[in-house]
Amino acid sequence: MPVHTIHEIISRFEQGLEAEMKQRKVRLPYACCMSTEGLDGFPNARFVSLKEVRDNCFVVTGTFSSRKGAEIRHNPKVALTFWWPETEQQVRIQGTVTELPVALADRYFAERNRESRIVSVVSDQGQELMDLSDLTHRFDAMEASVQDEILRPENWCAYAIEPVRIEFLVFSESRFHDRTLYERRGEGQWVMRRLQP
Repeated sequence: MPVHTIHEIISRFEQGLEAEMKQRKVRLPYACCMSTEGLDGFPNARFVSLKEVRDNCFVVTGTFSSRKGAEIRHNPKVALTFWWPETEQQVRIQGTVTELPVALADRYFAERNRESRIVSVVSDQGQELMDLSDLTHRFDAMEASVQDEILRPENWCAYAIEPVRIEFLVFSESRFHDRTLYERRGEGQWVMRRLQP
């Protein structure tokens, strides 16, 4: 079986993402589905935004007090799924999560637009909503009163997902789709296998 490096595989991912970006007709080009194991044993999936690929890890953000955060603490093994409709490719990633330093979380938070930062401060993500008007009032009050920097809430963090498997699926009109699985085997070595469609 051919052996590859993580750099080669990440390069393939980034080239695919760039090709998709050039043809993209919809918003949220970095959206991907993040799957975790629920505390009740059921799988959980939600869309998140890929911030960047850093040190061969896939970076996403969120609150560790949310359901997603609780599930990651319970089991740090997660999956990411990308669907690139313009180039008809799917990328599936399985890996292990670690929390990034607060300085990086601060940077990612500062890169969000102002409204998103305010929502992150006033909302307790995933908790039951008792009164929408109260939440709206808190948003409006903060928007009106805070003119300078909006600081990152302490429960908002950045996660790095270190991959152990990455699969590329390129769709074909013949239905014989091209499936390539890269799997980490030992330090720095990745084995590539072609899979039946």
